[in-house]
Amino acid sequence: MNVDRRIIHVLVLVSALFLSLMAYLTYFELFEKDKIMTNSYNRRQYEEEEKTLRGSIYDRNGTVLAKSEIREDKQERIYPYGSLYSHVIGYNSKKYGKSLIEAKFNAYLLGTNESSLVFNLKNKLTGSEREGNDLYLSIDHELQALASKLMGNKKGSVVALDPKTGEVLAMVSKPDFDPREGKLAENWNNMVEDEEAPFLPRAIQGLYVPGSTYKVVVGAAAIENGLDSRIFEDKGAITVDGKKISNAGGKAYGKINLKTALAVSSNAVFAQIGAELGEDKLKDISDRFGVGKDIPFDLPVGQSSMQYKKMSKTDMAAVGIGQGKILVTPLHMALISAAVANKGVMMRPFLVSRIVTPEGVVLKGPRPGELYQVMSAETASALKNMMCEVVEKGTGRNAAIKGIKVAGKTGTAENELTARQKDKEHAWFIGFAPADDPQIAVAVILEYSGSSGGKSAAPIARELMLSWINRKK
Repeated sequence: MNVDRRIIHVLVLVSALFLSLMAYLTYFELFEKDKIMTNSYNRRQYEEEEKTLRGSIYDRNGTVLAKSEIREDKQERIYPYGSLYSHVIGYNSKKYGKSLIEAKFNAYLLGTNESSLVFNLKNKLTGSEREGNDLYLSIDHELQALASKLMGNKKGSVVALDPKTGEVLAMVSKPDFDPREGKLAENWNNMVEDEEAPFLPRAIQGLYVPGSTYKVVVGAAAIENGLDSRIFEDKGAITVDGKKISNAGGKAYGKINLKTALAVSSNAVFAQIGAELGEDKLKDISDRFGVGKDIPFDLPVGQSSMQYKKMSKTDMAAVGIGQGKILVTPLHMALISAAVANKGVMMRPFLVSRIVTPEGVVLKGPRPGELYQVMSAETASALKNMMCEVVEKGTGRNAAIKGIKVAGKTGTAENELTARQKDKEHAWFIGFAPADDPQIAVAVILEYSGSSGGKSAAPIARELMLSWINRKK
């Protein structure tokens, strides 16, 4: 009897182990297989790559941004513009793996994705050399080059997009790096250890305090709650639960409305508005604008956040002026600006506009789609008019373009360094143009610039918007 019982126990154990193995294999097939196969360090990918001419990457107009050539019987990845697209396309290295577009779309570039199998079979039957698919990005090379030139050696990011479609037109992060195989090998250790983080794609993964650019979000809630009809008394500062919040330079503006308060970027007024709106309304408007949510994109995007479980009055006042425990990405701030431009609708951003086989068949094309309805068209229209006032008469005058109506908002954000060092503020500008028929929305951030957004970030945005609008005529 004991022997029978032991046999039963062993059978149960073996059955449990067998079922566990089956469950794991099923889970692996459904959820983990693609991650392992597309991992940039998977050596089997390079066996496939040696048999395949890797696909090229182009800008929206057909300018070659990355291509592969056979040199001395070896395939070499060529980046004609060096570091310009290092934080968009990334790198493709046998030694260091892959990053960004090269990693995310590796299967398409090698033609190993499921939709390419029919074309690969045709090549095998005809004996043709296998070629990967080509990617066409939404980025405009001229605008990208201009954005990089305008930034110069400053650290930070520039993002420009079409507010009506979500197409990314330019996306620059500084500092950047040379993605060529030889240069990676030469500089890898230094770049990995560099405190300035040259491998960080700041546009999509850099998280920053938004400063006064967040007054656009708070302003939307203020309009929804009827505060656009109120007259505020700006005495240059306000004290909330013992914490004093002052305007830049302590300047007092007297009796002003919401429109003027945004134009002059009054901290005294917006701190009061934040405290008055309260926790629930501040969290609600932030949630509607996508704070704390994942942004679907062709590359991994850092999640913006407002990290409060319970907010005090001083927390609410701080959020009212874009300070406190708020962190945003430059891409997200460009989308916030674009949502105002697009009548309250935030479009889903995209970077890869189409994927084309060597035979010219389009495997994937552009599919613009809505991400969030963040506010009503009426609120967006009122907010747009307020942002136009910022550029016409307020802190954003350096973004003004003659003959073109521009909407914008400046920001000068305190950060982890400003408490102990002078002149370390982040300089921000977000905006769009033409205000009446928006064609481009931008976000510019210059890290630790020690300057205001109006002085240093707004001129960069102006030149980008002007260039794009002139070329669209």
